[in-house]
Amino acid sequence: MKQLPVIFKRELASYFATPLAYVFILIFLVLSGVFTFYLGGFYESGQADLSPFFNFHPWLYLFLVPAIAMRLWAEERKSGSIELLMTLPITRAEAVLGKFLAAWVFAGIALLLTFPMIITVNYLGEPDNGAIFTGYFGSWLLAGSYLAIGSCMSALAKNQVIAFILAVSACFLFIVSGFPMVLDALEWAPQWLLDAVASLSFLTRFDAISKGVIDLRDLLYFVSLMAAWLAATAVVVDLKKAD
Repeated sequence: MKQLPVIFKRELASYFATPLAYVFILIFLVLSGVFTFYLGGFYESGQADLSPFFNFHPWLYLFLVPAIAMRLWAEERKSGSIELLMTLPITRAEAVLGKFLAAWVFAGIALLLTFPMIITVNYLGEPDNGAIFTGYFGSWLLAGSYLAIGSCMSALAKNQVIAFILAVSACFLFIVSGFPMVLDALEWAPQWLLDAVASLSFLTRFDAISKGVIDLRDLLYFVSLMAAWLAATAVVVDLKKAD
């Protein structure tokens, strides 16, 4: 992993080399505010917490995070720079992990820039800042999971638009897997399978963390999911290196 820092710095710098990064951050901040204060009923709730802020993150990330992930590999393949990348003295794991970590840190920067939310809620009342911290941590883990899935979809596709659509579709399945209508459609399946499908839901895992409850099983879920999708990305990149 000696070349990992080099790839990480290269990828992170590439985000801020164009106006797209700043546009993304601006859109994220504006939508976060709109969803929290207008659609989330922040003032109407009469409570000094950021539940309305975090409740929309799974849906907000559904479109914004795949927009970050779609360029990870599809753009490299389209521009032909992936051939140069694969000839460098780096391992496949270093390339995959370096790109992912850069995108994850970029998403984290966008998330941290919502700190005025914390200031606002502390000004208006006395919130549980511990729960707010875990909410931010859970949101970052959620973004990482979306990015890991998006990375694999980007490696599968040569076109960024197709990569985006595939990532949104896959992430959407993980969101709705615990919905009653989905479980009702699988009523023919044994109970253990229904429980397994329901446990895959992003909403179920993130909801607990966003409320300040950090369960080791939820942490393992997000870490395992990211590791699995990144491993799949490495396999896909290796299989498609000759394309």
